Amino acid sequence: MKNTNELQRYDDNTRMNHWVIALLFFLAGLSGLAFFHPSLFFLSGLFGGGTWSRILHPYLGLAMCLSFLGLFLRLRHENMLNSQDKAWLDKAGEMFKGNKAAMPPVGKYNAGQKIVFWLMAGSLLVLLLTGILFWHAWFPFFPVWARRIGVLLHAFSAVVLVLTVIVHVYAAIWVKGTTRAMTRGTVTPGWAKMNHPLWHEEMTRGK
Repeated sequence: MKNTNELQRYDDNTRMNHWVIALLFFLAGLSGLAFFHPSLFFLSGLFGGGTWSRILHPYLGLAMCLSFLGLFLRLRHENMLNSQDKAWLDKAGEMFKGNKAAMPPVGKYNAGQKIVFWLMAGSLLVLLLTGILFWHAWFPFFPVWARRIGVLLHAFSAVVLVLTVIVHVYAAIWVKGTTRAMTRGTVTPGWAKMNHPLWHEEMTRGK
């Protein structure tokens, strides 16, 4: 039974969208790592071998990008950086020390979360555009030099995305009570007031 005192942070569609992206990221990442280095080629066995991994990887990547587009359109306005975020970044050292009381009040997302959001969006865009360059099944007409540059940028963007996701997951676990926002869709008023006081004020105004 849902606690009526809890605050809704994400609706069902947003949460489902998030977990679909997470699943596709996992599958696209494993199939891509199989070709990143010979020592990782054994991962292709999870997809039926090298040939099937090569076939499936671009479709998994495309599905991930399209899924993220849905999340991007829902959350982009709330992730725009502003003057409050600069103040938060100036005090970021206090956050790493665990001194949350010294941090400036923030809305639904803090500057760190917003940076993660835009890093994900940027790296996925580069992955999509560069992936097209050497997706021979559909785009066989690009010159060899363009494909070579595309492969390098694709690998670099993949590393950026993987590191960003690691930070995202670590932060969600580190800040106790955060994961429930994407599992139940709600957070406690105490969590909201401690971590996102301006959003808490907005959500409780008039109650």
